Amino acid sequence: MNKAELIEHMANNADLNKAQAGRALDALIDAVRRTLKKGDSVSLIGFGTFAVTKRAARTGRNPRTGAAIKIKAAKIPKFRPGKGLKDAIK
Repeated sequence: MNKAELIEHMANNADLNKAQAGRALDALIDAVRRTLKKGDSVSLIGFGTFAVTKRAARTGRNPRTGAAIKIKAAKIPKFRPGKGLKDAIK
């Protein structure tokens, strides 16, 4: 499912038009992005948790030349599914 299909699904199931559903989805994505940028997490009970984790600096290899390269430390977003989502997929 892509974003357009998700918007259409939201519009049909929430009694919204596509423009309203699109704005609602964009607002949700923006809220999650801003919260993660602050370093906080977003928990949706029954669905899952979006959080930021830190990846340590490490040494990697250039696949073309085989030379060692330094990879900087980074903050990356992670999603942990909740029990309700896990049970729905079984």
